[in-house]
Amino acid sequence: MGKKRKTSRNRHGLQVITLCISTAMVLVLLGMVVFSVLTARNLSTYVKENLVVTMMLQDDITNPEAQQLCSMIHHRPYINKITYISKEAALKEQTEAMGTDPSEFIGTNPFLASIELQLKGDYANSDSLKWITKELKKYPKVGDITYQQALVNSVNDNLQKISLVLFVLAVLLTFVSFSLINNTVRLGIYARRFSIHTMKLVGASWNFIRYPFVMRAIVVGMIAALVAIVVLGTCVYALYSYEPGILTVVTWDIAAITAISVFLFGIIITAICSSLSVNKFLKMKAGDLYKI
Repeated sequence: MGKKRKTSRNRHGLQVITLCISTAMVLVLLGMVVFSVLTARNLSTYVKENLVVTMMLQDDITNPEAQQLCSMIHHRPYINKITYISKEAALKEQTEAMGTDPSEFIGTNPFLASIELQLKGDYANSDSLKWITKELKKYPKVGDITYQQALVNSVNDNLQKISLVLFVLAVLLTFVSFSLINNTVRLGIYARRFSIHTMKLVGASWNFIRYPFVMRAIVVGMIAALVAIVVLGTCVYALYSYEPGILTVVTWDIAAITAISVFLFGIIITAICSSLSVNKFLKMKAGDLYKI
């Protein structure tokens, strides 16, 4: 008798371990999707904010006037970063690039002063750039304003496609994850279906029967979530070790949101699946339990 009880206890423990591992693997996949979606959003902002709009200034503008213009533009809501390149700095840069000083042949500095603008991510699109360009041209001694329109359109189109793909993947994986965890939880409860029926026969309420199964599932979900968080954290650390610059788009906010999402997924999905599975067996008659 004691041997049979020990065997049953070992089998139950093995089921719990299997459920933890299965749930953790699914939560790792869910966490990767959440992490990818959030990282893609930061990457989108990063790419957009590194697109440069070049504002050429007229030849007769002085450095104090250019600095004053920079101060005026800097307070505009769409400006993220502004860099002033004087005529002298432009000449020095081109001299280093070409290996010779053009002013020695021409007799004067042929380059114009310019202001390089980096916009906030929300404004780095074709529609916003059109009205921003018109507004900037109203400032005194501003010449041409150039930006790589084809690059802007290409970046925005590609980012929209990537976002759509990640969203569809997130929805599909959430559905698949729920199904996998539901099947895993149901298998664990299936082994105890006769115990559920026995408790029902002695007059136990459905809530009383359901409670221990749901609580056990929540505990398993929490453990699985912690395992998944450790796995994801290890992967991120390995990625950081390989490329430290990844922290530009992978922030602590993303790490925290991913960890919290995985933890909540682990609790909520396992609790719902456990409740649904117990309800299924509670509704069955004794004869039906032998047919499944």
